[in-house]
Amino acid sequence: MIVTPESLHACLLASLQPMHDELVQIRRDIHAHPEVSWHETRTSELVAARLERAGMSPDRLEPAGVIVDLGAAMPIYRVGLRADIDALPLVERTDLPFRSRIDGVSHSCGHDVHTTALLGATLALHERQAELERLGLAVRCIFQPAEEAMPGGARALLDLGRLEGVDAIYAVHCDPRRDVGQVGIRRGPITAASDEVHVILHGAGGHTSRPHLTQDVTYALAKMVTDLPAVLTRRLDPRSAAALIWGAIHSGTAPNVIPEVGEARGTLRMLDAIAWENVGPLLQELVQELAAPYGVRAELRHTRGVPPVVNTPEGAETLRLATLRVIGPDAVQDTEQSLGGEDFAWMLQGRQGALARLGTRTAGGHTYDLHRGDLQIDEGAIMHGARLFAAIPFAALEHRAQLEEPLAPGGGRASRVRAAH
Repeated sequence: MIVTPESLHACLLASLQPMHDELVQIRRDIHAHPEVSWHETRTSELVAARLERAGMSPDRLEPAGVIVDLGAAMPIYRVGLRADIDALPLVERTDLPFRSRIDGVSHSCGHDVHTTALLGATLALHERQAELERLGLAVRCIFQPAEEAMPGGARALLDLGRLEGVDAIYAVHCDPRRDVGQVGIRRGPITAASDEVHVILHGAGGHTSRPHLTQDVTYALAKMVTDLPAVLTRRLDPRSAAALIWGAIHSGTAPNVIPEVGEARGTLRMLDAIAWENVGPLLQELVQELAAPYGVRAELRHTRGVPPVVNTPEGAETLRLATLRVIGPDAVQDTEQSLGGEDFAWMLQGRQGALARLGTRTAGGHTYDLHRGDLQIDEGAIMHGARLFAAIPFAALEHRAQLEEPLAPGGGRASRVRAAH
């Protein structure tokens, strides 16, 4: 039996189209009820309940998250699809009617769109269960908690063995600098390594009129936050593109008191995985050396975060094929490597796959940014994300067939996905 990619993807689009209004409402519900990392219980229950209503048997994870398997019981190829479901501890600053109802928490990174898009794709793929079985194809849909935490939910799922048997895995991330209907694709590294750096300085405080009788933690901290990023750029290969950026600095409570403790917290990001693997001892050395002249005691808490997401060539080509099939040739765009971190990187260790950037900007509209309380997303991105997720498993099998098939007459490769007998 021969199944063409065109017919498969036409069926997926037909399955998804009636879901449009429902998916928009689900996204708005999730957006209005954001949950931070490891607390995504309501979101998980919403997803699991909808899958159960469709006849599936999702696995509810503890404390949060959902996984459901579709397709062949003994597949020749298993594709993972991952969406992160957590929100940020950030106040939303929009006037949307479905804005966050939870004080100090918001979906300001677009994970509500990722979740809803994968939910729609899962429902559509479930309707294509017969095709999946005939093709010997399995799909594991993963609604992952705690992407915004360090260490993140991806690492936890790997440690629990929840990705065993997955041959390739794919994810999307909202890109508010790209128009709706556009998909950014890149071979190789697409994100950066990201760690948390927490420096704590301790000293004998005292009166600001007698700094010579104290260990001036505040002055030492000021030197630390300016000099540590600068020295790193001279001790690391500049090609690693290391950037240490502070997000929180605190020392003291009164203008005439030198405090006993000061601290700075930030993120260290770099493009090079090898430099990331070896930076820990260097950070420790530099923190101690910079603190020494001021007589303060320095404590470094360096939390390893994530390596860069490295899209494999096969994974990037699968994304390109899927985008062509269900969005169109004008949707495919090259994209750059960013300094953002993504714990999806752990899931790609040792397997094929890729991360795509999903355009969420209204054409001609305002350009927002991620991790800002004013983020607004064009809801047309939800259906594009659902189409892309749903098309990826079949595109992955199609690409593998192209690599394995002999040349067709005229020098081109046959472009059909052969069903399993």
